[in-house]
Amino acid sequence: MSWRLGNSIRLKLQTGLQLWRTSSDGEDINSDWKNIKENIKTSATESLGLHELKQHKPWFDEECLDFLDQRKQAKMQWVQNSSQSNADNLNNVRREANRHLRYKKKKYLKAKIEELETNSKIKNIRDLYRGINDFSRIRVKSLTFRRLMSYIYIYIYIYI
Repeated sequence: MSWRLGNSIRLKLQTGLQLWRTSSDGEDINSDWKNIKENIKTSATESLGLHELKQHKPWFDEECLDFLDQRKQAKMQWVQNSSQSNADNLNNVRREANRHLRYKKKKYLKAKIEELETNSKIKNIRDLYRGINDFSRIRVKSLTFRRLMSYIYIYIYIYI
């Protein structure tokens, strides 16, 4: 962190704390702590900005998030009341969520393989090798995927 950035954060914190000191009665320590915490968060986000996370799974969308939320809710119900019906519900929701996530991933991989095939057919070598390198970074357990990749390598070797 550069010294200018550190100074800007320090100045914003000092002004926020001075405002807190003048407005604080000192009666409720919890509200005072919340004010200090919010002051630190706002000054840091104003100075540094928010860090956006990189999406590692391009196939993961809002529908997948909904399934994960359902699974989380079912687990919370089971934790609060561990009856047999809640356990069965949890298992069913888990099964559906995993099935959906596998389906989405398989669909994405199939589309990528078709894209590689079209790149090899039209002899677009640069995009073909970029796609192959992307696939080499993906860990896939399925044997059919490994076979498809070996067929693509053989196709590249023979026809290109």
